[in-house]
Amino acid sequence: FEDHRPLYDWYLDTLKLYHPQQIEFARLNLNYTVMSKRKLLELVTKKYVAGWDDPRMPTISGLRRRGVTPAAIRDFCERIGVTKKETVIDMAVLENCIREDLGPRTKRVLAVLRPIKVVIENFPEGKVEKIKAPFHPEDASFGERELNFQREIYIDRDDFMAVPPKGFKRLTLGGEVRLRYAYIIKCEKMITNDAGEITELRCTYDAQSAHGQSSDGRKVKGIIHWVPASAPQVKVRLYDRLMNVANPDQEGHDYKEFLNPNSLEELHAYLEPEAKMQPGERAQFERVGYFYADPQDSVAGADLTKLVFNRIVTLRDTKGFQLRPRIVFLRCWGGSKSFILGQGLSKQWWPIIDQESWSTYLTKQILRNVH
Repeated sequence: FEDHRPLYDWYLDTLKLYHPQQIEFARLNLNYTVMSKRKLLELVTKKYVAGWDDPRMPTISGLRRRGVTPAAIRDFCERIGVTKKETVIDMAVLENCIREDLGPRTKRVLAVLRPIKVVIENFPEGKVEKIKAPFHPEDASFGERELNFQREIYIDRDDFMAVPPKGFKRLTLGGEVRLRYAYIIKCEKMITNDAGEITELRCTYDAQSAHGQSSDGRKVKGIIHWVPASAPQVKVRLYDRLMNVANPDQEGHDYKEFLNPNSLEELHAYLEPEAKMQPGERAQFERVGYFYADPQDSVAGADLTKLVFNRIVTLRDTKGFQLRPRIVFLRCWGGSKSFILGQGLSKQWWPIIDQESWSTYLTKQILRNVH
């Protein structure tokens, strides 16, 4: 109404009609997605997404299918408010509202998404030890369950590195780590296939290290999750942001150029048998994220293998991480030069730095500045 209000008012005055009050507000815009109905319709009709309720879509039905609660959406709306100025809200704001809502209301379970087999050689074969674990660390009303600890278990492939970088606190060859709610294990040997891929780890465990203790009082910093090898397999869908750039509506570009090819990844994970989940139920997979048993694709009953889980949100915001400036010294062409990591780059281009991607980042982002 802003641009056409004079003409609108003239018509009402000329026709001597009642003047209703119109207040025009700006549309809600989120980054890493599109909010235009025309563009959303195109995504649906051209099969870029599975439908209006595709969990990647910024629609009410899409958010519901993903597992987002009404309370989280209301909290998000209250935080951002209403404005007449065109603005873009960071997707991280919505994701943070979802985390704060799901944290106190969801139980915790163990699930391994990218499994690697671990054989505990000094654990008796055929023995199954029951370990009590709470469903929620802060709310006893959720109750507890008994985990089955046995000779063969699965851990996540990302929790093991044969040659770890500095600061890696998970399992390494010859190193120790504590299994969540269970014992300290030490990796003695790794087995690889013809392609050089790690297929199995041979470990030993400290039988005196239950309940956070150890036989000699030593402290182990790393804690990783696990499931018994007898755990059922479930289908897991890892949903990510629909677009791979913050602003897909860039002038001179078709927004479809920026569709994220990795916005959906399907895996077959192992879920602890004691989870006892049903379609429509939410849970936190410890150290992984919040997940929702899809009520459309899951089958109710005691068989966990018939459940399909949608990832609602990760445990923490890695996309919005901002790198703290760090001095880097590089030796090149017979001399050395120092740079402040991230200097000269806008914040949207600051990458997420971890030990594994450090050298890659230096190669792509810093060396060209040296030249």
